[in-house]
Amino acid sequence: MKRFFAVVLFAVLAVHEGAAQEQKSDSLRLGRIYEIGEVVVTGTRNETDVRHLSQTVSVIDRTRIDHAMQPSLLPVLTEQIPGMFVTSRGMMGYGVSGGAAGSISLRGLSGSSGRLMVMIDGHPQYAGIFGHPIADAYQSFLAERVEVLRGPASVLYGSNAMGGVVNIVTRKMKEDGVKTHLHAGYGSYNTLETELTNRVLKGRFSSVVSGSYNRTDGHRTDMNFEQYSVYAKLGYEMTEQWRLRGDVNVTHFNASYPGPVDAPLLDGDQRITRGMTSFAVENEYDKTSGSLSFFYNWGNHWINDGYTPSKGESPLDNRFLSLDNMMGVSFYQSARFFSGNRITLGADWFRYGGRAWNEYVSGELAGTISELVDKHEDEFAGYVDWLQDIGSWLTFHAGLRVDHHSRVGTEWVPQAGLAFHLPNAVELKASASKGFRYPILREMYMFPPQNPDLQPESMWNYELAFSQRLLEGSLTYGVNLFYLDGKNLIHTLPNPDGSGMLNQNSGAIRNAGIEVQGAYRIDRQWSVDANYSYLHMENPVVVAPEHKLYAGANFMKDRWNVSTGVQYIAGLYTQTDPVLTEDFVLWNLRASFRISRWLDIWARGENLLAQKYEINAGYPMPRATVMAGFNVNF
Repeated sequence: MKRFFAVVLFAVLAVHEGAAQEQKSDSLRLGRIYEIGEVVVTGTRNETDVRHLSQTVSVIDRTRIDHAMQPSLLPVLTEQIPGMFVTSRGMMGYGVSGGAAGSISLRGLSGSSGRLMVMIDGHPQYAGIFGHPIADAYQSFLAERVEVLRGPASVLYGSNAMGGVVNIVTRKMKEDGVKTHLHAGYGSYNTLETELTNRVLKGRFSSVVSGSYNRTDGHRTDMNFEQYSVYAKLGYEMTEQWRLRGDVNVTHFNASYPGPVDAPLLDGDQRITRGMTSFAVENEYDKTSGSLSFFYNWGNHWINDGYTPSKGESPLDNRFLSLDNMMGVSFYQSARFFSGNRITLGADWFRYGGRAWNEYVSGELAGTISELVDKHEDEFAGYVDWLQDIGSWLTFHAGLRVDHHSRVGTEWVPQAGLAFHLPNAVELKASASKGFRYPILREMYMFPPQNPDLQPESMWNYELAFSQRLLEGSLTYGVNLFYLDGKNLIHTLPNPDGSGMLNQNSGAIRNAGIEVQGAYRIDRQWSVDANYSYLHMENPVVVAPEHKLYAGANFMKDRWNVSTGVQYIAGLYTQTDPVLTEDFVLWNLRASFRISRWLDIWARGENLLAQKYEINAGYPMPRATVMAGFNVNF
């Protein structure tokens, strides 16, 4: 790692010395460009110019989310974030069973294995027992913007942030007043999507309240989906420096799971409720800022795994039920002790777990239950994050976390990086960061091959990133090179004692790749953007494509807004034993027309080339689909 940084530093010093005079002459123009730099909260705990972070953070803003016209955030991220891929089951909804989709992967690390974290306002969101994100809980009406950190974020967020984080920053009003938005649409396969959002800002009080109802029959038999969601957020500024906020989000969905086409499943039904709530006290002064927050997430799952008549199976006599939860307290405070310096100290306490059991509804055991797990575990951690500007051309960024688990023990998590601010609006970053993941309750205690003696997984990510803004910020592009080196990954292998299969810390991961991203604002009407990622995996995993390319264009004039995009996927593993891969091209088109100040109509078409393809082996995706509707704003 020392040699890696030494080479980078030597090269940059040479460039910097030779361009010193050029930098002086460009200083005013650079200032104008940097005024439009993005401010993020995910790479550090408080607002930071993204240029000063040693890791890469991509931002999807509210405008982009609105233009996508999707009830879920995940399709937008799949298009816009290089290296990220989200499996889908069809028109709407994800579900929680194998093959039902909703698996989020980044650089070959999957959230379904607890190796990628989704957060809402910096609070972790995952099932307490199974340790994975719940895709159907991340809806578009929540987000003011979405920040995606590609690479480990374990220093700030602990376990499960091993491969990166997706942070949903919730909506807020920016000026005094009341705004209400109604969105409704109908389309293929009897699909309906609706959303109603009200936002208020009156003096020191603010609120956001949203509700939605979505449903579809699905493109296959027994693939219907229905979802009810509500979200509320309240805020109050006690003084100019202190503010309070609290929120609650509850979503319930009913889903049917059809099984693979060569072995259709009957009675594969799910009734899932997920909820989260949080409360925070925040402060912001000239030289210091921080927050103390409490959050609580919960889930209630009822699942009938169904049966396959073609295999001679009969209806199951039991149902799977679980109650899981996760709670935590997070504290951080940042301070600027002198010019160009900021140090953040923080502490987290997490408690997660729950109870799972089988309830017998027929047969000899009718009326009884069989316990699977009833357990909670705790994490307590402290961390320091340090940013230091060195002159006007270099920022040093480092952090260290000490994380203690109630069963496993203590994990030390360092990271370090450099961000060089070079002439001609060039940014060059080099970083090395550690990620880790504690084994989840399912791996340790539920279902054979459980193993209570599992140890944490760990990984190092080495990354070099280059980016540049041209034409006073109208043109931006960037390139990332990364290498992942992980050990102790949990795999299911034959038990050394010969008694069957056992979860074991025996795996390794060595992924490498390149990510390219660019955008060009041609004029007031036209803009284009594109991204590409290549991923090399020594040990391939499903739903992590080797090549992923997206190219899009947007046109805005008068009352019209039209956007289109083409996504190319190649080398997507839909199955690894035996190996099956897919290549496909998807073309999407979206348009809206403003009839009046308060009313516009919209339409979107997806897979307009009617491609035949699968993301999960045995689960064909729908051909061309269309949706249309209206928006009311008042």
